[in-house]
Amino acid sequence: MLIGWRMGFRSRVAPPIGRESADALPARRRFLSDSAGGLGAVALAHLLADDGLLASETDPLVPKEPHFRPSASSVIFLFQAGGPSQLDLLDSKPSMRKWDGESLPESLARDLELAFIRADAKIWASPRRFDRHGESGLEFSELLPHTASRADDLCVVRSMTTEQINHHTGQLMMACGTPFVGHPSMGAWITYGLGSESRDLPGFVVLNSGSGADAGSGIWSSGFLPSTYQGVPFRSKGDAVLHLSSPPGYTRAAQRARLDALLDLNAMHRAESGDPEVDARIASYELAFRMQMAAPELLDFSGESPATLDAYGVNGPETAQFGRNCLLARRLVERGVRFVQLVHASWDHHAELKKGIEQESLATDKPSAALVADLRQRGLLDSTLVVWGGEFGRTPMVEDRTPRREASRGRDHHRLAFSMWLAGGGVRAGHSVGQTDELGLEVVEDSVNVNDLQATILHCLGMDHTKLTFRHQGRDFRLTDVRGNVIRKLLA
Repeated sequence: MLIGWRMGFRSRVAPPIGRESADALPARRRFLSDSAGGLGAVALAHLLADDGLLASETDPLVPKEPHFRPSASSVIFLFQAGGPSQLDLLDSKPSMRKWDGESLPESLARDLELAFIRADAKIWASPRRFDRHGESGLEFSELLPHTASRADDLCVVRSMTTEQINHHTGQLMMACGTPFVGHPSMGAWITYGLGSESRDLPGFVVLNSGSGADAGSGIWSSGFLPSTYQGVPFRSKGDAVLHLSSPPGYTRAAQRARLDALLDLNAMHRAESGDPEVDARIASYELAFRMQMAAPELLDFSGESPATLDAYGVNGPETAQFGRNCLLARRLVERGVRFVQLVHASWDHHAELKKGIEQESLATDKPSAALVADLRQRGLLDSTLVVWGGEFGRTPMVEDRTPRREASRGRDHHRLAFSMWLAGGGVRAGHSVGQTDELGLEVVEDSVNVNDLQATILHCLGMDHTKLTFRHQGRDFRLTDVRGNVIRKLLA
């Protein structure tokens, strides 16, 4: 088990509220234990596992051994859907000013793949000021003052690349390691490989804000893995999951009796059909029952200090939505959730980049920095890997959909070079990896493709990305497909 390797690794094995005591199994359980064949084995295993008496082989989220000693036990992925402009946020290019208003040289434009603009579009130097911060001297744009204040906790990667140039396929690539629909997302792969340390909450939770990602639920899908590993979208107010609360007058005892009857029927179907999805169905029902007690407490911020709420911007008009999600992410990993994916859209600024990037930076900068600081203060940053970034970057050339109107200027999709940052969980703090050319057009040092990033994330969790496989349609699949190398320069 993971327990004992690091102080930050947590275990949640308490028996669920409403279950019978372990000392006196009722007659129905004795019947199941004596039943022949799969019915008794499957049903009793689930019942004993939920009582904390058995690490059930049929419970897919029981914590599993990693391949080697990990540096992180959980991941929070702050996915900035739409493609933030690295040139205006994380990758300072002062030399662009001498090219401002000029077209790319023919040698650079000849084979350039772009989504909407022509290769002869004019170069647009970023108007943003960049400054160095912290002892590390990492550079950040004026749009990210709070993130910059955590410079010595961050590792900035300025040499990301992807093969995808459109949002839907790009988001699938970042989340699933492939641009094809129907493949498992990173959170699904990780909970499949490691299980979860939380008994009362899903192992993989999704928190949405903004206008919605183009790839939708595909970026938290379980694909061809059992559906137990699919991300569960939570709301930040009310019921965490719609219809989680029981209707008025419906007692917990009555619900327990109904679930017990369903458990018997599902176990019979499992024994007859051999379908492993029945296990996922049983586990889902039981988890929902336990979540009815755990989720309201999770969403209750009354125990958080006013200073914490202010740091996350929970009550601010611009930061409230993303701020609540960042605070929830911290509370989720505290409770043993393995993978938390925040999806914030949209950074897709083909036009009005100045206005749009200011709005999105205002909404996300303060909460992102507060999350890193809060994890650090609580001793959780060493065991929690935080990742920030989108599916690709933006071009150094302008996309001018309304010529002669300065405020309308934007940037097109750019797959050849973009930036992300990571913190905690075994990555090298106060450090940068990779460089782009003087225009920010192409990577010239330490190229990191999406599968490399995924291999590195898995490595931090103690998993060899080449060994985390699942057999489907006659062959073994993995998150990193047939590529991926661990980026050692990223690691502490």
